Amino acid sequence: MEPHDRKDALVARESPEITIVTSGQELPEWTSREALAVFIHEFMKPYEDTLPDTRRGVDDALGHRPDAGGFVVLARVGRRLAGALVMLRTGMRGYVPENLLLFVAVDDRLRGHGIGGTLIRAAVARCDGSVKLHVEYDNPARRLYQRLGFTNKYAEMRLVPEETP
Repeated sequence: MEPHDRKDALVARESPEITIVTSGQELPEWTSREALAVFIHEFMKPYEDTLPDTRRGVDDALGHRPDAGGFVVLARVGRRLAGALVMLRTGMRGYVPENLLLFVAVDDRLRGHGIGGTLIRAAVARCDGSVKLHVEYDNPARRLYQRLGFTNKYAEMRLVPEETP
């Protein structure tokens, strides 16, 4: 084991410090909107959205637009950001759940130590109403979501219109 790997293993044994953020002004001094978007984009690979879409999701959750809302859950272990979750409020109820778990990302050097589950449990505890998420069938995180009680209710289908010249 390399010295860097040992340090990551030691850090991973610590319980993560959880911070819930509801606006850009509440972000801790050790991160920023941009750093958060880059972290999520990087550590969701190969299931990541584009960086501009990730930025927009973070902005929507932190109230960048008046018609959006939600919150971000951060997990810090030691002095490093270990994981992040973005939850959006949908403004719907019933047939469309009230909350959309948009992104969950954990530093790949710290995966397998319960950080993802900790983030999800903290977020769900803060939500009013049901939570939905989208996950690709081959994404290993799907097993975590199922263990936490998420079920498959619908198959998502999309029609993406062609751009007009």
